Amino acid sequence: MALSSGWLVACASGQGRIDMAVPGMATGAGVGAAVACAAVVALLSAVLALYGPPLDAVLERAFSLNKACSIKDMKNTFQLVRNIIPPLTTKKHKGQDGRIGIVGGCQEYTGAPYFAAISALKVGADLSHVFCTQEAAPVIKSYSPELIVHPVLDSPDAVQDVEKWLPRLHALVVGPGLGRDDGLLRNVKGILEASKARDVPVVIDADGLWLIAEQPALIQGYQKAVLTPNHAEFRRLSEAVLRDPLDSSDPHGAVLRLSQALGNVTVVRKGERDVISDGRQVLECSQEGSSRRCGGQGDLLSGSLGVLVHWALLAGPEKTDGFSPLLVAAFGACSLTRQCSHQAFQKHGRSTTTTDMVAEVGPAFARLFES
Repeated sequence: MALSSGWLVACASGQGRIDMAVPGMATGAGVGAAVACAAVVALLSAVLALYGPPLDAVLERAFSLNKACSIKDMKNTFQLVRNIIPPLTTKKHKGQDGRIGIVGGCQEYTGAPYFAAISALKVGADLSHVFCTQEAAPVIKSYSPELIVHPVLDSPDAVQDVEKWLPRLHALVVGPGLGRDDGLLRNVKGILEASKARDVPVVIDADGLWLIAEQPALIQGYQKAVLTPNHAEFRRLSEAVLRDPLDSSDPHGAVLRLSQALGNVTVVRKGERDVISDGRQVLECSQEGSSRRCGGQGDLLSGSLGVLVHWALLAGPEKTDGFSPLLVAAFGACSLTRQCSHQAFQKHGRSTTTTDMVAEVGPAFARLFES
């Protein structure tokens, strides 16, 4: 017997109040209902003790919203993500489920663009392109025959070389393995400007975020952009954009303020719990992960997010219950990355690497979104 962690939903108000809803049962509807609810919860606890994680662990994985909300607004934790996933069918042709571009990869960093690109394929994109430097290209090609590798990023015509591919791409992931070479960053600036002009969604991670911290105007107000900073990158961005020291006491408010200051660009602050905001709403992903913090996990997140952003925008807000499609896509990518980490850690423990996590993308995706 398997119980989905999305079956129970925790809904948190700004005051920290938690309401637990069980299908078919109203909370706080009298003593009889309370007794019945308690009985159901006790039964669930017993079942989960035999067949799954403890009840509090299930609740801990659930979706939370940093404002007053109602369980009526969504049926379960992951249903919004499930709504945007295109069905598998024999009637589609190659490319319809996603053509994703990765901009990054230099002499020092070849693993990061590979992890982002292969994760995009594992999630369900049909084609994955990597735009990297000439020196990085043979190395990345050697990792996998599945990837289409373009050794153009350090070329004098890099912007034009990438721009001609933009009409064929559904989303661009900028930053994995990019490095901070001034010439490369100038080329990436031009690529970002060309992407905005063509309305291509962009996910920006790693040293792409270094560029944004230096030049926030590059994505100011571009609401098809998603930034995925870790703790240090978030601090750098916040101080660059808000001109104030980071307030660590209010993580939800800090992400909300940064998103608003950037013109409602979606921001994913990675951490012990991932906090996501589009400047209007704040989601928190506390899906269970692992205590292993090997390099490359953020690349898996950014690559999978590129695909989910495309699917979410294609599905539209009617499939996301009025939530921003990018917000839902980000929640899905965070949940998936954490589940991959959790499953890999269960098998490999301290020796877990991102390669082990990539192998878990298919099983983790099925467990979260297709079971």
